[in-house]
Amino acid sequence: MPAAQIAGQLGLPRSTVYHLLTVMIDQGFVIHYPEARRYGLGPSAFELGGGFTRQQPLARLGRPLLEALVDRLGESGHLAVLSGNDVLYLVEERARRRPSLVSDEGVRLPAHLTATGRAMLAYLPQAQLRALYPDVGAFAIRDGSDWNYRKLRNLLEKVRERGVASENGEVTPHLSSLGVPVLDRANWPIASIAITYGESTPTNQITEFVVELQSTAKELSRRLR
Repeated sequence: MPAAQIAGQLGLPRSTVYHLLTVMIDQGFVIHYPEARRYGLGPSAFELGGGFTRQQPLARLGRPLLEALVDRLGESGHLAVLSGNDVLYLVEERARRRPSLVSDEGVRLPAHLTATGRAMLAYLPQAQLRALYPDVGAFAIRDGSDWNYRKLRNLLEKVRERGVASENGEVTPHLSSLGVPVLDRANWPIASIAITYGESTPTNQITEFVVELQSTAKELSRRLR
């Protein structure tokens, strides 16, 4: 954003803001884009955020469980949390000889397009869900997909009924994902666990995936309590 907007939101004189930005640029926390006359987060901010992501309790408790899940199923796994209407991936565990994925630790993706995101959105109160998606402009568009609040609500109702969320080729062509929420005592979705597999995976194997995911999510919920 431009320096004037930063000054306005913080209620600080522009001279003070420019001084602070200069110091933060020197330390790598901010980058100046001269052509756009704007400032953005720098690599030090990413490193700091990544350090928190790797060390926070949810990631530390979830990583060994996700590693064990991936070993059992032979498919890549994910642990994510909601950040606004995005999902933020905290832990990524890659299975051997499986396709590369766009998700990685610290990566954000639109929540309504991912199995991890749908698993959590399905358990949010209606008022909060509506606040995250007030209009069609809140939906990130990929591959010409058409989204609105009614479509999202209908999809999430099915997720709650099944107890598992899915997406088929909406993030990466020819790959599908299953996600289940990690719930606290009040049934609040504090995270979600998912796996990604090929579109030709047999139905009986997918059923096994769901059972294993739900078991892992319940164990992480127990540990967090």
